[in-house]
This record gives sequence, structure tokens and C-alpha cells, in this order.
Amino acid sequence: MPGPSEAPEQFDDLKRQVANILRVGTIAAVDHARTPPLVRVQLTDSATTDWRPYFELRAGDTGTWNPPTVGECVMLLSPNGLTEGGFALAGLPTTSRPTPSSDRNKTVTKYPDGAVFEYDHEAHALKVTLPEGGTADVDVPDSIKVTCKTADVTASESATVHSAQITLDAPMTTATGQLVVQGLLTFQQGMMGSGIGPGGKGVQIDTDVEFINGHGITTDGGDIVAGDISLQSHRTSGVESGSDISDGPVP
Repeated sequence: MPGPSEAPEQFDDLKRQVANILRVGTIAAVDHARTPPLVRVQLTDSATTDWRPYFELRAGDTGTWNPPTVGECVMLLSPNGLTEGGFALAGLPTTSRPTPSSDRNKTVTKYPDGAVFEYDHEAHALKVTLPEGGTADVDVPDSIKVTCKTADVTASESATVHSAQITLDAPMTTATGQLVVQGLLTFQQGMMGSGIGPGGKGVQIDTDVEFINGHGITTDGGDIVAGDISLQSHRTSGVESGSDISDGPVP
């Protein structure tokens, strides 16, 4: 049994240990390179712990990596009241480090560079905002499927799609600007056109044209002109009756 002089000292030590079971502090330093990574916690009485582990969201077959940051408020959990054996539990909002939203219908994650991932479960709306210069990469080895009612994709400079084969399955496809086909253009259901194209012509072809399988050119009453020669109104010269062949056509 402790003597009368030892009892108050032991009682004070017991109170200190009980008080140290749960302590509020802030992250003073983070060592990301250690395995596991460790933190030092600045306690309210100006004491700083040694390097201690912190709680991640998951650390099993599924693992997460989202270490605390310096200045973040944490709870130090110390079994038996010994801070040298404590574990830091992060995620306590403060007035200097508030939550990124106060909307009860939203789940929001905000990153140091200003990127925000936000889901509004009342509006069923997902919003991802990246800062200036941000990029996004999605790597799917097999397949990806996107199903929606409408889609609107804007690329302010350029857009490129790489594939061995591309199918546009739509009753109507509209290209609002110029369309350049660098390979063979094949159409199966005819071709129609209207309006004025380059050079003030309806259709301008800068290459030879070959008609195969006995097919030629037909019009709905319109003329066909080769150079200055009209197929409907040209006249020939040097014509004689009989078996003579005329000269070439003249305009």
C-alpha cells in the first residue's frame, strides 16, 4: 500500500493518464516517406508528441492515401493515457479550416489546388471542377459504356478520337463546319447537296472523276458544263453530211 505522501502523487498521475486518453491537437509535421507514414501532433499545452501513426479511411486489401496536412485539427487517442503510444484521428473541422460545404444534400471533397468533387443527392447531380491547367485521364483496358439522354462535349481547341473503327449510329448527323475526309469516301444511299461551296460553286472537285459499272451523271433538268462547254447548248463546227466526223465542240 502506498504511504500517505505517495497517494496524492499517484492520484495526480492517474488523472493525467485519464486526461491523456483523448487529447485535441493539430498536425505539426507529416513524414510521408515512412512505412507507415507518421505525424507529430501539437497538443493544447504546447507539448508535441513524437512521431505517431494516424488513421486512414482503409488499410486492408482496399487501401486509401489521404494523409493529414500541417495545421489540421486531430484527436489523439492514447491507450492507457500514454501519448507516446497514441494514434491521430484526423477530420475535425475548425473555424480556420471549415468544411467545403454546409449543404446537407451534398457530399463534397475539396483539394488544395481548388479541385472540387461534388455530388448532390437531392438533385441527382455530379459535378467535378478542376483548376486552370487541370487534366483528367481515364484508362480502361477493356470497354467503357456511357448511357444518357443528351450529351454536350466542348473542346475549346481540338478533339481527337483514335480507333480502328468508328460507327456513328444516328438517323441524322450534322457537321456545322467544313468536313475534310483524307481517306476514301464511300456512300451507299446516294448523295444530295445544296448551297454554295468553295469558289462560288455548288460542288467543286479538284481531281479526276471516274464512273464505273456503266453509271454516269444525271440531272433533274440542270445543265452539265465542262470548262466553257455546255452539254445542253454547245454547237459543233465543220459538220458535213454522211459519214464524216465533226470537229470538237465549240462554245
